[in-house]
Amino acid sequence: MSVRLNKAQPYAIGLFRIVVGLLYACHGARSLFGVLGGEQTVAVGTWPGWYAAVIELVGGSLIVLGLGTRGAAFIASGAMAYAYFNVHQPNALMPIQNQGELAAAFCWAFFLLVFTGSGAFGVDRLFTRRSSDATRTSRDQTPIAA
Repeated sequence: MSVRLNKAQPYAIGLFRIVVGLLYACHGARSLFGVLGGEQTVAVGTWPGWYAAVIELVGGSLIVLGLGTRGAAFIASGAMAYAYFNVHQPNALMPIQNQGELAAAFCWAFFLLVFTGSGAFGVDRLFTRRSSDATRTSRDQTPIAA
């Protein structure tokens, strides 16, 4: 059973990345453009709301695509940690008390992606495959000195 699950791991991580990144990008789009049920938009250049929304939209889009996943996830995780500790945590200690569950969940989900990478279905894997193929080809063509 665990052998089957291990073989499916890159696909599960890839689906996890796509879903979490899409939710995060939608959150940023709602804040920036007022779409997807957003009634108010954040004024351009306001700290920290506008910058957080840009990180959410751009970072979430990169994570969905699997392009620069580890870096985008690291920045997104830090943004959510900032959101939790500076916006939610001063109101109460526990996330359930201060409405910080989403910020905490996003923070840890993105932190996990920093270590797992993009998984399957990511653009990162295409670049990794090409670079490893090029390295393998150059190694194969290098003459062996006796």
